[in-house]
Amino acid sequence: MRFLKALSGDVTTLIALSIVLGTFSAAFITTVLLYTEVVSESLYAGINLANRLQLPSLKHPLGTDHLGRDLLVRIIFGARIAILVILTSVTIAVVLGTTIGLLAGYIGGYVDLIVSRIVDALMSFPAVLLALAIVTVLGPGLESVIIAIGIAEAPIFARLSRGLVAVEKENLYVEAAKAIGASHIRILVKHILPNIAGPLLVQATFTSSSAILWEAALSFLGLGVQPPTPSWGLMMAEARAYMRVAPHAIVFPGLAIFLLVFSINTLGEKLRDLLDPRYRALMSKS
Repeated sequence: MRFLKALSGDVTTLIALSIVLGTFSAAFITTVLLYTEVVSESLYAGINLANRLQLPSLKHPLGTDHLGRDLLVRIIFGARIAILVILTSVTIAVVLGTTIGLLAGYIGGYVDLIVSRIVDALMSFPAVLLALAIVTVLGPGLESVIIAIGIAEAPIFARLSRGLVAVEKENLYVEAAKAIGASHIRILVKHILPNIAGPLLVQATFTSSSAILWEAALSFLGLGVQPPTPSWGLMMAEARAYMRVAPHAIVFPGLAIFLLVFSINTLGEKLRDLLDPRYRALMSKS
């Protein structure tokens, strides 16, 4: 209810929510259609050179690419890749980073010191180079991109969760849990983790938008999704050679990336405001 109340009258956030929900819906529907074989890959991968590089029209609302494939269809099916990357790579980053941060912050001492130094070293290293190194070792492909993004983004969650746990473990409810004989795992999972979930959720939202950009960039470089599977970054890479004669072929996939990233960031900022105690107090008075 609080979230719906906050959205009332906020047109920008409502539009952002609609775009995100629409993208998730497109990803889900296209996945089901392909899995149940209602449609085949030829719908987005079929080559028709007679229709190549056509401008937007009633038959092809966003035009066609250099192989005569409908851009609207490929953008819709490309949403599968964007959402898959978000769900998997962000999950890897959250689980891996948060687990390390929880243990380091709770145990403290030399463990905390060593983990903090390792995390600082990883975060000082350009993340894009780390991702490129991982993809180079694993080889091009969607799986490699997902693993690379997950590992590269994990230090952010490790640092965040470590700092949050270091503060939370000093609270009285943790001391009370220890006094009644609760195990360390139970204290971490049942008591501390729920109290730091808010900031982690906000960070996961912003990391989701970063993951989209990472996947698009790696696919643009030929290290991510391979043809003929549609990825927005790959579509832009394929359209580079035809920018002068068919600019729409690179503009529309880029616009899809921009809209989804902007929408996720907008929702992330709204979520951050809602989790801010000062904002909640203001909302309760209104």
